[in-house]
Amino acid sequence: MKKALVIGCPGSGKSTFSSTLGIKSDIPVIHLDLFYWKPGWISCSTQEFDEILRNLLHQETYIMDGNYSRTIDFRISFADTVFFFDFSRFLCIYRVIKRRILNHGKTGEYMGKDCRERIDYEFIKSVWNFRKRQRMQIINILDKYKQSKNIVIFRKPKDVTDYMKSFERPS
Repeated sequence: MKKALVIGCPGSGKSTFSSTLGIKSDIPVIHLDLFYWKPGWISCSTQEFDEILRNLLHQETYIMDGNYSRTIDFRISFADTVFFFDFSRFLCIYRVIKRRILNHGKTGEYMGKDCRERIDYEFIKSVWNFRKRQRMQIINILDKYKQSKNIVIFRKPKDVTDYMKSFERPS
């Protein structure tokens, strides 16, 4: 693994997984939210984000964390490995709410500067509807690359735990 993407619903654990995998594999981690969100939850323009992505994708190695559906197909073309977190909406909603409560008033570790943890109706709705609106699009894109990329689909948290055990160093 030299270039990996970590995609899936908000609240599925993508960022935590990416950071842990980065430490265990000694591969730098790119949290796309750090590049997309400007202070105060202001998004960068499509053109600006695409330029940032082009530069990031040409790095020699990385673990890139972030869904950003519009760019998934493009980013997969650069990657050799894709991790898809295909978790239930209930688990993702629970984790989003838990994260908000635990990080009240703080800027998330993987977020842009001065982007304090928040939840609003639109965000909850997007998490709830992820499986209905984005999941099949992602599955279809992954299917297109199944012969040329290493694709790992996690359907429950235990799958992630089991995968991480493969990185444990023998004592």
